[in-house]
Amino acid sequence: MENINIEAQERSPEVNFDFSANTFLLKGESYPEDVTDFYGPVIGKLEEYLDELTGGKVHFTFELIYFNSSTAKVLMGLFEILDEAAANDNDVLITWIFEEDDDNMEEMGEEFGEDLENAKFELKKIAV
Repeated sequence: MENINIEAQERSPEVNFDFSANTFLLKGESYPEDVTDFYGPVIGKLEEYLDELTGGKVHFTFELIYFNSSTAKVLMGLFEILDEAAANDNDVLITWIFEEDDDNMEEMGEEFGEDLENAKFELKKIAV
């Protein structure tokens, strides 16, 4: 599958999905005007890829500094997809990176992590 590289824009995050290395990144701010239009094709390809993967080692990094409620719904679905991939005999590590003074993003990461049953989850605090 062809890798996905989308540069961050004012309202949308950087997307770097390297399918050959099984490394995936969302970084920046996320409040696109049309969440479905932005995330639909990207998550569709990821889901298609992960549905076929067995015995793989997957690392997904979230380094978001802001996202709106529409993006939060997309992220919930994304966490479900990743957890399902882990249930299908893949080693899935999700890293949630947040700035050390951003309690809100830390709490959001904790909430997303609590819902996981199969994937490994780590919170990573970075200095501003």
